[in-house]
Amino acid sequence: MPEIPLTPYARSLGIFVHGEEDGAPVLGFEFSSDVEGRPQHLHGGATSGLLETAGYALLRKELEQLGRAHRLKPINITAQFLSAGKQKTTYAKARIVKLGRRNANISVEAWQDNRERPIATAIMNILMAEPDA
Repeated sequence: MPEIPLTPYARSLGIFVHGEEDGAPVLGFEFSSDVEGRPQHLHGGATSGLLETAGYALLRKELEQLGRAHRLKPINITAQFLSAGKQKTTYAKARIVKLGRRNANISVEAWQDNRERPIATAIMNILMAEPDA
């Protein structure tokens, strides 16, 4: 699996590449005080950061494989929190719903113990601008 570059923000959250499934990177982070919100629970911003990072990681990987160079600009990102994240490792994986010439729609899920019971999801709509735009 090629190395996936992580942003300074992602590294500050402790996000790491756990592996790859179906060609998509699976990212994760360990629970720590850096990602804690209310006592003993994940902060929603940290969870959102993991979801967003997983979405961008997959999109960048796909564009690179297609030989396409674009600047990625978020149109909108909607996170849905389904249950409180606990003091456990959290994982996220994205799926490209539609990849067009100018924009991409991505769905992302985050889970802890059971991937069939996600703790959060996100829908991302990303504008793919020309590199010099």
